[in-house]
Amino acid sequence: MTTVPTPVPDPDPVPAAPPVPAPAAEPALLEVDGLRKTYRTGGTEVVAVDGLSFTLPPGGALGIVGESGSGKTTTARMLVGLERPDAGRILVQGEPLAASVRGKAARLARAKAVQIVFQDPYLSLDARITIGATIDGVLRLHGARDAAARAARVRELLAQVGLGDREAAALPRHLSGGQRQRAAIARALAVRPAVLVLDEAVSALDVSVQAQVLNLLSDIRRDTGIGLVFVSHDLAVVRYVCDEALVMYRGRTREHGPVAGLLAAPGDPYTRLLLASVPRPGWDPDSIGPRRRALDPNRLPA
Repeated sequence: MTTVPTPVPDPDPVPAAPPVPAPAAEPALLEVDGLRKTYRTGGTEVVAVDGLSFTLPPGGALGIVGESGSGKTTTARMLVGLERPDAGRILVQGEPLAASVRGKAARLARAKAVQIVFQDPYLSLDARITIGATIDGVLRLHGARDAAARAARVRELLAQVGLGDREAAALPRHLSGGQRQRAAIARALAVRPAVLVLDEAVSALDVSVQAQVLNLLSDIRRDTGIGLVFVSHDLAVVRYVCDEALVMYRGRTREHGPVAGLLAAPGDPYTRLLLASVPRPGWDPDSIGPRRRALDPNRLPA
């Protein structure tokens, strides 16, 4: 009969390696949760934005699409603190943005988190002073005291948007529309914001100038990792510059997803109507009216 030897325990067992912790998930650059905004007009409550939620990853680009009155510009104004939401929250890099901002320090902190470029660059450029002086003033406001360092930063910002010393010394009215919009972008970038909101920022420009500004924004996004929220009614612009699109109708999200899939195979009747409204060969404008009349809010899927 064979005797089975008894195993001898290892006198110095090697301890099992501790489990490797999973890498922490990178927080969203921008997180919007349940935003709501209402206005009262003549005793009637108008809901401008209702239950809006989305996230923007670091370096991401989101297009918010809709016609006039859809709530997209109100959303942009809430993101930068120009409107106070009735409900919901906004977080930038995991930190909540206060619904109301009091004091200089809080206003400057908010400005460093989110900046906006408007359709009309004159809303952010002072018509009475040069482009260079405007950007220099932003840097001084945010604590840059060294004049030589500020001058170098002004040149760097203008070069980043394709402008030079001639444009720096010019008043806004002496520049073209595209140059003014580039200057407005440089001003917004001066504080190195985490998120840049663009509210119809190219809609007033010629098509060729639009392409130049859109290429510029793509380059800035690639080089800096900034997040872009692009508010537009122009689906071609959103297709060109954004990763995701969010379609708004009467203050609510109708559809949200990757741009390529959403525009190639839209699932919502309103998104399909927006796409059908774009002129193209074989376009039938007479079909748009009946389809729009059919878009009664009560008939849209919830």
